[in-house]
Amino acid sequence: MIILHVIPTVNPEFGGPIEGIFISAPVLREQGCNREIVSLDAPGDPWVKNCPLPVYPLGIQSRSYARWRKRIPFFSNYGYTPHFVPWLKENARKYDAIIVNGLWSYSAMGAARALAKGDTPYFVYPHGMLDPYFNKIKPVKRVIKQFLWWISEGRLLAHANGVFFVTEEELLLAKNAFWPFRCRGRVVAYGTQDIKGDPVVQIEAFRAACPSLGNRKFILYLSRIHPKKGCDLLIDAFAKVAHKDPEIDLVIAGPDSVGWVKKLQAAAEAAGIGNRIHWPGMLKGDLKWGAFRGSEAFVLPSHQENFGIVIAEAMACGKPVLTTDKVNTWREVVASGAGIVEPDDLAGLTRLLDQFLDLSPEEKAAMGQRARQGFVEKFDISTMGPQLIEAIRCSGKAA
Repeated sequence: MIILHVIPTVNPEFGGPIEGIFISAPVLREQGCNREIVSLDAPGDPWVKNCPLPVYPLGIQSRSYARWRKRIPFFSNYGYTPHFVPWLKENARKYDAIIVNGLWSYSAMGAARALAKGDTPYFVYPHGMLDPYFNKIKPVKRVIKQFLWWISEGRLLAHANGVFFVTEEELLLAKNAFWPFRCRGRVVAYGTQDIKGDPVVQIEAFRAACPSLGNRKFILYLSRIHPKKGCDLLIDAFAKVAHKDPEIDLVIAGPDSVGWVKKLQAAAEAAGIGNRIHWPGMLKGDLKWGAFRGSEAFVLPSHQENFGIVIAEAMACGKPVLTTDKVNTWREVVASGAGIVEPDDLAGLTRLLDQFLDLSPEEKAAMGQRARQGFVEKFDISTMGPQLIEAIRCSGKAA
C-alpha cells in the first residue's frame, strides 16, 4: 500500500501532525505501507531538503510572492499555489489512499477540489482543528471559517471515505463546530514511537545544553511557546508553589512561535522565580529525550490540545503527566493513573503542581510506572499503526 499525505508544510516546527507522520513511517513501512507527502512548501525551503520521506513541494518559489503574502494577514498562512490542484488530480491514481492532514489552508481547499469526485479513496485527519475553542477566541475568523466550510472544508469531509478523530473527545467536540456537519467519522488512535537510546548519555547531553540548570531537579514543559499552551499561567502557578520544594526548577523548552519568551521571562523575574526557570529553546534528538528522561514530571497546561504527542512521549519515558482537561487525551491519562488533571485556569494549574509536589518519592515513582504501562497500551505506534492501515482497508476501496 502506498499512501499520499497532503499537509500544508513538512516543517517540524509545524507541530504534531508532521511529527506524527515522520515518527510512524518506519513502523508502517514494516507493515507494508509506504508513504509520500505533497505540501505547500516552496522547493527551496530548508525543511524540504531535510524531509525523511519523499516530498513534492508545490509552493511558489518567489521572493516577491513571499513578501506579498506577509502583507495580507489571512493569506500569510493559507499557502495558495496554482500548482497544487493540477498535480493532485494528475497523480491521485498512483496511490492506494490519500490522507489530508489539517484544515483551513489551501491544502484542504485544493484537496476538496481535486479529490471530492475522484476515484482514489481519501481520508481526513482534522487534527483538532474543529475544536470549538478556536471559534470562541477568534469570532471573526469563525465567520471566515464558516464560509470556507460551505465551499471547501465541509465538502472535503462530507465526501471523504472516512474522517479520523484521534480521541472520542475530539469527535464529540467537532460535531458542534460548523453547520452542516456531515462526515463518516470514527476514532482511529494516534501514537508515537517508543523511545530509544542510552538514558544516561541523553540526560548528560541535555544538562550540558542547559548549563544554568546544573544538577537540579526539574519539571519539564516541552512544546511550542504560544498563548494557547498556557505558559503564562504555568509560570504564575509555579511562583505560588515553588517554596514547597526549593530544590526543584521549571524547564520551558520549545520554539518561540509568537515572540513571547521575553514577556514570560519578565513575568518570572517579577514573581521572584526568574533564576528557577530555564529556557533551552527547541530540543531535538538526544537533547529532547534527555530532557524527558531527566525530569521529575512533564507538564502541559494547554487551553486546547487535540492529541498532545508530547504527552505520549513523556509516558513512554515513564514520567508522570500534569495536564488540563482541555487536552483531549486527558481521559487516557486519568484511566492509566499516569498523572494529574485539572482545569486550565490559574487555580487549576496551581493545584496541579501543588498535588504533585505533595506526593512522596514512592508515589511519584509508581505514577511514572503507570505512565509507562499506559503508553504501551494506548499510544505505542507499533500497536496503533496497524489500526490506521486496517481503517483504510475497511473502506472497501483501498488495496
